[in-house]
Amino acid sequence: MSRTPGAAPPHKLGPPERRARATVELAEAGDSPILRGYREVRAAFPEAIVLVRLGDFFEMFGDDAETASPILGIALTGRGFGNAGRVPMCGVPHHSLTNHLRKLLEAGRQVVVWDQVGEAVAGKLVQREVTRVLSPGMVVEDELLEPNTSLACLAVCEVDGCAGIAALDPTTGRLEVLQVDASLSAPAVIDECTRLNPAEIVVADGADIPAALGRGLPRTVLPLTFFSLEAADRRLTEVSGAATLLPLDVDDLPVARRAAGALLAYCERARIALPTGLLRIIVGRSGTTMRLDAQTRRNLELTSPLAGRGPTLMSLMDRTCTPMGARLLRARIHEPLRDVGALDARLDAVAALAADAETVQELRSLLHAIGDLERLAARCAQGLATPRQLAAVRDACAVLPRIAGLLGGFDARDIADACAGCSAPPEVGERLSALLVDTPPSDVHDGGSIKPGADPDLDSLQAAGAGARTFIEGLEQEERRRTGIRSVRVGYNRVFGYYLEVPNAHRDSVPADYIRKQTLVGAERYITPDLKEQESVVLNARERAIAREVELIHDATGLVAKHAETLLGAAGALAVLDVTQSLARAALEHRWTRPVLDESPVVDIEDGRHPLVEAALGPGRFVPNDCSLDAAARILVLTGPNMAGKSTYLRQVGCIVLMAQVGSYVPASLARIGVCDRIFTRVGAHDDLSGGMSTFMVEMSETAAILRQATGQSLVILDEIGRGTSTYDGLSIAQAVIEHLHDAPQLNCRTLFATHYHELTRLADRLPRVHNARVEVVEEGDSVTFLHRIVSGGADRSYGIHVAKLAGIPASVLLRARQVLDELERSKPLHDARDVGIDQLSLPIVAPARIELIDELAELDIDSLTPIDALNKLARWQQQATP
Repeated sequence: MSRTPGAAPPHKLGPPERRARATVELAEAGDSPILRGYREVRAAFPEAIVLVRLGDFFEMFGDDAETASPILGIALTGRGFGNAGRVPMCGVPHHSLTNHLRKLLEAGRQVVVWDQVGEAVAGKLVQREVTRVLSPGMVVEDELLEPNTSLACLAVCEVDGCAGIAALDPTTGRLEVLQVDASLSAPAVIDECTRLNPAEIVVADGADIPAALGRGLPRTVLPLTFFSLEAADRRLTEVSGAATLLPLDVDDLPVARRAAGALLAYCERARIALPTGLLRIIVGRSGTTMRLDAQTRRNLELTSPLAGRGPTLMSLMDRTCTPMGARLLRARIHEPLRDVGALDARLDAVAALAADAETVQELRSLLHAIGDLERLAARCAQGLATPRQLAAVRDACAVLPRIAGLLGGFDARDIADACAGCSAPPEVGERLSALLVDTPPSDVHDGGSIKPGADPDLDSLQAAGAGARTFIEGLEQEERRRTGIRSVRVGYNRVFGYYLEVPNAHRDSVPADYIRKQTLVGAERYITPDLKEQESVVLNARERAIAREVELIHDATGLVAKHAETLLGAAGALAVLDVTQSLARAALEHRWTRPVLDESPVVDIEDGRHPLVEAALGPGRFVPNDCSLDAAARILVLTGPNMAGKSTYLRQVGCIVLMAQVGSYVPASLARIGVCDRIFTRVGAHDDLSGGMSTFMVEMSETAAILRQATGQSLVILDEIGRGTSTYDGLSIAQAVIEHLHDAPQLNCRTLFATHYHELTRLADRLPRVHNARVEVVEEGDSVTFLHRIVSGGADRSYGIHVAKLAGIPASVLLRARQVLDELERSKPLHDARDVGIDQLSLPIVAPARIELIDELAELDIDSLTPIDALNKLARWQQQATP
């Protein structure tokens, strides 16, 4: 289900003054049974919008109506209740409820459906019950879901500085739990929550939740009792069917269990069933996968393009044929592996299929016939499957053994393991094949779901009405013969049932046994005793036949539910095969090659290409480049003009490393990747207006986070550090960051550092693991040509005015810029090789007071310095250094 960024939390129903006014109106609107019940439901679910079924409409009253009407784009009206006046009201037709529910959920609202569950009897109040409590993260209806995207409702809590996280997909029963020894504001917790991509966040009442955690997502506040550890353990064992927590592997995660228990309780309140066998608990353990922060996910364009449109890494790799395969691929992209053995197994499987295009094509045809077996099995387990969905399960059961047979000869471990899981209980496929017609309706109450001969009782009921239907079908011709009225016809409506319609011109010819039932403008409608007798037979037989079909479908659903765990396992195996063939097909399409992964400190790439830029440019137009980082060359300082391709090169290396650790082939002729524990990117400039931070503050905050979290196994990508402030400040910070990355014992990580400060290339002369590279440029008079080729050595010019010329800056402005540049270079050179040593930046120090500033800088303990302290010191030093 899609979500509107920045949507208001579901419990915020509008300005307090409006809520107060509408609630008072509703409270004073009398004590009719409908309003009394409506108030009771509102009291039970104060954060939700309540829709009550009244005849053919779902109505909303009071502040619910005022809140919903602009979201739904419907008129706000009113309804009178006695002497209290008109209560605000709006409504939607019952047959279009789904579309309106989608709009409310996309706006981040919770919705309670208070529906009619009993027959409407004249003079009696219809029985109503709360049948669903929907929220953005608690949806199981197919029509409200995005098939290729997992749904997650996230719960978080903190106990004694330890964070517990749980994410539940109610459409599949997948519950992931993890525990982090840090507060909820810690970067590790925020990164994990970002990876899980929740549609809604559940928190305890009174909990101090940082704004950065799930910013822009709907938040639901639950009573603290929902997070009780004792209740959580009881729910986990009951829903999983385990006698104790031991087999669930969560006994050492008490805070995560609290979060999981809150989600299970929330699921109960939402009227979503999680029967035994459906819940699958996945325990997240640190150290097995690569952690990615939000900046890296954004900068590498994993699933969302930076420009708002265009390809993403997911779109280039996604050639899946099933929704569950697409969901698994997305999960792998957001959670790359660090285990070399597991990655080699994935790559072996991709290599095996990439070498057999004919088998891949046949496999894709079979996978297309599978559908979303994972969600289908879950819907059966929850008792929600329609006849058409049962038919999809039947078809999947028929295809599973064919897939296992097709791939049975492959030795790759991942393929062999998946083939072993491609099985369904024979009784499921056999029963559904014997029971269902080829293409049953989506609604069992439409009838026609069951094959003739599948059930003797149903056949008898259908035969009982066949004679009566034959009588009615022949009645029109018989009455025309008997009465001589050639225009008499038989009709049917839901109010009167079957009738005989006679135009007014023949009214005098109507026989005496016709009983007038309705008068129209140009005709009269009649019934006869024989007609009503046969109608009774038809309708009674149909009603009983529908009831029998409902019973048969219910039994078939129960049979599938009994084997749901096996079918979910088969769905998981199919997803693995689907992702494998997808990566194989993408590798062939894009001319990617298999990377070599090991535990070394190396990133060695030959003829690397940025996959997204190459896709945008077209085949053969992208200029490939090499990258070599190892124990001797850990930091590459990349210089060159803007627009020459520095940022593309940096992102390119990050994409290749990430793709390799997903288990994909990569866009390069050769690639050897020592697995990374993290990829950090600080690329691009942007304000954080909601957080109240300037571009420079965002840049410094992200850089500080990298310096604190990176390790010797990380890949760090930094682009134009220091450009958000003055030249001297920016240059000082950029040099200090490089020195810290080089010298700090816990870092010394593989680093790509692009900069427009070409003065930084001098660091390679005194820092042994720093090497220089530049983007090659050809100068011809006043013009330059960017070759987009990375070569060794540093650039000595920025070519800023040349870039301005390419951008179309007027010639007069360019002329003046050259004059100003000449003056600045003569009066305030940033460095002069004859006067300044290579071990320091050439700050224009001319007074003894400034020598004291350098002494203070030399004694500064950078490791203990916070970003704010650094900024304050820089500001003070700048003031001291200014004449």
